[in-house]
Amino acid sequence: MVRIRLRRVGAKKQPSYRIVVADAEAPRDGRFIEIIGHYNPRTEPETLHVEKERALYWLRQGAQPSEAVERLLRRVSVMEEFEASKKAVVQ
Repeated sequence: MVRIRLRRVGAKKQPSYRIVVADAEAPRDGRFIEIIGHYNPRTEPETLHVEKERALYWLRQGAQPSEAVERLLRRVSVMEEFEASKKAVVQ
């Protein structure tokens, strides 16, 4: 299964994260398929950048977001767009 999750980067006690598409069995900071964004909780305000088209593509392909990534995707309205597109296909 493919997951969309956070990959920790940055120095010790100064984390920032990349939003990556990776195999569910790969280690947290290990092999990944594609980087689709980044998130830095240490800036004021927090920095969040997501490539919406790539995120939607992977969600449509069946990738499952982690809980943290799902919250971030909701913040930039990617999940709402994905759910709306699912409803449009059903109707």
